[in-house]
Amino acid sequence: MRSGVVICGLAAKFALSSVVMANDWPEDPAEKGAAIAQATKNMDLGFQDSQATMHMVLTNARGDESTRELRMMTLERRGEDEGNWSLIVFDHPRDIEGTALLTHARILEADDQWMYLPKLGRVKRISSANKAGPFMGSEFAFEDFTAQEPGKFAHTWLRDEPCPAPLETVTCHVTERRPLYERSGYTRQVVWSDAVDLQPRQIDYYDRKDALLKTLSLTAYTQYLDQYWRAKDLFMVNHVTGKKTRLAWEDYTFQTGLGEKDFDKSSLEHAR
Repeated sequence: MRSGVVICGLAAKFALSSVVMANDWPEDPAEKGAAIAQATKNMDLGFQDSQATMHMVLTNARGDESTRELRMMTLERRGEDEGNWSLIVFDHPRDIEGTALLTHARILEADDQWMYLPKLGRVKRISSANKAGPFMGSEFAFEDFTAQEPGKFAHTWLRDEPCPAPLETVTCHVTERRPLYERSGYTRQVVWSDAVDLQPRQIDYYDRKDALLKTLSLTAYTQYLDQYWRAKDLFMVNHVTGKKTRLAWEDYTFQTGLGEKDFDKSSLEHAR
């Protein structure tokens, strides 16, 4: 078994054999790219809800580090025009404790996002013009923290090749996805997805001038409930500024009974 990948149970093996091993992808690059993205999405259907804690490490160009502790809750949504809902709450450091970001993902329209700012004591809506901006000083944009639904993009399969390090012995599908939402901060993203489990291993983000802006590496994958894959280590490098952000995820739990009321704008002030 290769490092960072845990496969558990007959259900997962059946899913991989029926969805992936059949190797019946369409020949047309656009159709193939869309099929790979949808197959990845299909493997995550049915998780209902999840909760996890996150350790965020910000590193500036000089190598100085600062850390933050967060919690994230996610609610699965299956509407044709919407994606999953999420709530991120900061627990540390003290000066941003209680700050919360609520996201209701949409497909082609702007995602609905709100932030609760404890120092101001109010909820602020994130405008569509600001979604490309950095989230709380990190190298992740607001739009990076929303559900990456297949319908948000136009997909194209580019090639198959060895995955990025440290999985060079594994084959990856390399696809391009172009945001259909016109106010995205990116012109396109190039995604390397493991050809076996279909999970993304690396994503290159290109800015509005179509220059390489950031690279996200996703490692330490674990599978939960014999089906649902999650990367426990996300490392974003900004090639322009030299800044970096690492997200280390822990304590994933699923099907905890969360509902719509836990993701209501009016509940943001009490998210802590």
